[in-house]
Amino acid sequence: MIRFLKGLVLLPVAVLVILFAVANREPVRLSLDPFSQVPAFSASVPLYAVLFAAVAVGIVVGGIFAWLGQGSVRRTARRRGREVRRLEGETARLRTYAPEPGATVPAGGLPARTALPAPR
Repeated sequence: MIRFLKGLVLLPVAVLVILFAVANREPVRLSLDPFSQVPAFSASVPLYAVLFAAVAVGIVVGGIFAWLGQGSVRRTARRRGREVRRLEGETARLRTYAPEPGATVPAGGLPARTALPAPR
């Protein structure tokens, strides 16, 4: 179902992009020197190529800034993952400790009973 909806949306977008590229294939002069009438470096490229390149650069720059902006979220996730692994290890260690009924707890060991009832 999702593939069908994706195709339903992307097919018209692809047709519009192709129509835009065909309609704007005339070359334009691209120069990075705004002060010279005859710039040292210029290139004649189709208008659609300039616009597609601008969109691609915008996507890459936006992705980089989004990734950098989520650094604190990733840091928190790593910290919580370490804590989960530590707590899972502690839980496994506590489950392996099962003293005999009536046995005394060794010095520095775990108590035989806790103040909380066992979960049901």
